[in-house]
Amino acid sequence: MKNTSRYLFIFNPAANKGGAASKAEWLNGHLSRREDAALVTTTHTGHAEDIARSTLLKNQCLIACGGDGTLHEVVNAVAGKDVTVGILPLGSANDFIKSLNPHHKSKPGITHLFNAKSKLVDLGRVSFSRTERRYFINSLGLGFTGRVAKSVKGSQWLKGELCYLYALFSVLAGYTSLKMNIKITLDDSILEIHEPVFAFSVSNGKIEGGKFNIAPHADLSDGMLDVCILKAVTKLEFFRYVLKYLKGTHINDPKVIYCKAKAVELTLQNPEVMHLDGEVYDNIQGKIEISVFPQGLPVLYDQRYT
Repeated sequence: MKNTSRYLFIFNPAANKGGAASKAEWLNGHLSRREDAALVTTTHTGHAEDIARSTLLKNQCLIACGGDGTLHEVVNAVAGKDVTVGILPLGSANDFIKSLNPHHKSKPGITHLFNAKSKLVDLGRVSFSRTERRYFINSLGLGFTGRVAKSVKGSQWLKGELCYLYALFSVLAGYTSLKMNIKITLDDSILEIHEPVFAFSVSNGKIEGGKFNIAPHADLSDGMLDVCILKAVTKLEFFRYVLKYLKGTHINDPKVIYCKAKAVELTLQNPEVMHLDGEVYDNIQGKIEISVFPQGLPVLYDQRYT
């Protein structure tokens, strides 16, 4: 049976390495006083997507209560379906909300969601493994950042941004640049790259990994994706790029290709790790096609910080 409440909160207690579970009583307390809201708690990976897909009612708002992974699941259920998505950030990094509401409070609130307006944002769309298609709302990373996301998922003893820093340096220890064949469709031309690449990211939002300003010029509603490619560098050289990525100054470096794109096509010879909004997709190889889905999703935004 579909839940017909105006606001359906999809709560992932496993977010932030299980730290989000401590918000259950607080969330229940707020929602129990409202007749127009309901709460559903996820129990396993993919459950948020299943819940959202089984709802799909127009004029309903689905609130993703968790991290970017929870949001990723909800987005993939409702993209293009005219269902509005809200965000209650309870995850480790909460990257997307930093672009949607750049001055949001680190301590999550809930009351503003009931009076929030919606705005249309772009989505990234990626086809891989011949038959699979997924959307991303914040970022896609392949190779280095994909492996970092996998390390973050596998770490059970660190939380928050410290987890991302630890994963970054642990992956770096055994990493070498990857040969990629990349074709980027710009606004008025085509750019082709056939050389080893250290890090490859396609972004809709600005931030990745909690603090890394991967795409400082990203705009959620400009109908374009921001491509950031770091060409082959040594491990020792990469340390100075970490600071540049934090500040967003890497885009001026001659070793970095940064551009706005309508679509990207790349081919991998060997299996690699890809992340979409921090969710890990392993053993990806062959042709990968990435495109923008302009204004593909209405999202609630906090007017207090606009």
